[in-house]
Amino acid sequence: MSPPLPSAVAALLDQQEGDRVLLVDDVPDNLSLLHDALDEHGYTVLAATSGEAALARAAQGQPDIVLLDAMMPGMDGFEVARRLKANPATAHIPIVFMTGLTETEHLVAALQAGGVDYVTKPLDPRAVLARMQVHLQGARQARQTRQALDAFGYASIAVRASSGRLLWQTPLARELLQLYFGTVAPQTPAPVLAWLRRCLAEMDDGTPPQEPQRLSAELGARRLSFRLHHCIGGDDTPGPNGSSAAASGDWLIVMREVSDAAVIRSLGLAFSLTAREAEVLYWVVKGKINRDIGDILGASPATVKKHLERIHAKLGVETRTAAASMALTRVREMHPQWEV
Repeated sequence: MSPPLPSAVAALLDQQEGDRVLLVDDVPDNLSLLHDALDEHGYTVLAATSGEAALARAAQGQPDIVLLDAMMPGMDGFEVARRLKANPATAHIPIVFMTGLTETEHLVAALQAGGVDYVTKPLDPRAVLARMQVHLQGARQARQTRQALDAFGYASIAVRASSGRLLWQTPLARELLQLYFGTVAPQTPAPVLAWLRRCLAEMDDGTPPQEPQRLSAELGARRLSFRLHHCIGGDDTPGPNGSSAAASGDWLIVMREVSDAAVIRSLGLAFSLTAREAEVLYWVVKGKINRDIGDILGASPATVKKHLERIHAKLGVETRTAAASMALTRVREMHPQWEV
């Protein structure tokens, strides 16, 4: 798989802090019982007695897990869960329902609303703690990963391969996905999801594992690359078409943006071109025709043609192919890592 994150990031991932639990129940006795048990075991407990308060506490406190009463007056637990999962800031938080309803349709409703598990009332604190631990390990790892990536400026996202849902993203990733694709969480851009599933299919075909091919998206002279880093846990249900656990897991994707502004400046200096001539030559090297270059630069094809004629004269060549070849050779001398 991909090379590890830098050691400074890895060190931050190893840091531990008390897990935060949001406890939601409209019955004070239930809150008191569980609060004492959770506090005794070292958890930081946030409490709410209504659906509205639960949504506010979750957004502000960012708990690692939510223990949610299913039946409450006003906004019930099912609606709370749906709203938590619809909010990109809280969609990643696992929800364990607490319910006295044991009919199959109610349990199914809890899972469909976004719950990962349930415990039945009357509550046994030992059973609640045991069920929590099943889901906290993945939540803890995801939280620490987000903290590390945010701290070190990585643009990263986590995507659930089976559903295509974008589970969480760093602030920089949010900006880049909106800029390049016009999407917001929990929607994963279609090209990114298709690329992820291709990578997982290749990993599952029985051939020796190798570095998955990276995805690139371009925006003018800027390029955003996507690297599949590793599986961070997730869904136990089969993936699309009965595929393996890898194809249904949650995957960390690291993004990196590169601007070719330096390459364009280098072309201008190397061949004594104006800024606009350097841009035109850059896009010629990228294989664009005059009409496409005009669309990119906001100019007419005729204007691009005039720029290209001056470029040919300055480079001492007669064709765009010769100009592109000369420019590519010079760029690779100055920027060995640059890719067309």
